[in-house]
Amino acid sequence: MTGSELTNPKSDNPPLHSSQPVQSRVSPWLTKIIHPLGRYIVLPGFFREIEIRGTEYTPHTGAVILAPTHRTRWDALLIAYAIGPYVTGRSSRIMVSVDEMKGIQGWFLRRLGCFEIDTTKPSPAVIRHSIELLHQGEMLTIFPEGNLIRDRVLHPIKEGLTRIATQAVSLKPDLDLKIIPINLDYEHPYPKFGDRVTIELGKPLQVNDYQQFSSKTGAKKLHQDLVRSLEELTASSKYQ
Repeated sequence: MTGSELTNPKSDNPPLHSSQPVQSRVSPWLTKIIHPLGRYIVLPGFFREIEIRGTEYTPHTGAVILAPTHRTRWDALLIAYAIGPYVTGRSSRIMVSVDEMKGIQGWFLRRLGCFEIDTTKPSPAVIRHSIELLHQGEMLTIFPEGNLIRDRVLHPIKEGLTRIATQAVSLKPDLDLKIIPINLDYEHPYPKFGDRVTIELGKPLQVNDYQQFSSKTGAKKLHQDLVRSLEELTASSKYQ
């Protein structure tokens, strides 16, 4: 994403234009099946050890953006394992690539709180929906690298996440919004049966702290701090 994709009538960018509305929902009956299945059978059955670090930063309440590295198809399940309903009583909405929302997988993802984004041409409606979720105090997951990366190296972080965050607060100044950087650290790039995995939560970034700057400068500084936080988390990998 680029700066022109996120807007505010009072900012240096053009306003969001109307487009096809985007919705996301969490199916109560499906989550009652998927979450316990994943937590008690699938994940512990596949991984020998699941370690969670930084539990003091677990977001139990309030608007929050989870900003995890994206390493394997296990990522979303592991984030739910560490921060989901059995820990916080909350389900995260998840922004995912349009390529992942096809077929039977897409059917499940749409009912588990996911909504799609075309990373080559993001829709203003996706940005609008993300901001609406945050204004409602929801937990939103955005993979800031944009795509699945298996080489354990932090790839360039797209600016869309921090622009969504700063615009959400600029439109609702009393919003207590945090961004939590997360590193998913697998024993092997392609996880094998019996592998270990570590989920590490970093210190939250308080978005309100950046409102003292102009919209453009605040988003830039927030982006830089998010990159720095993720770099520190990935540098502490146990399995490199």
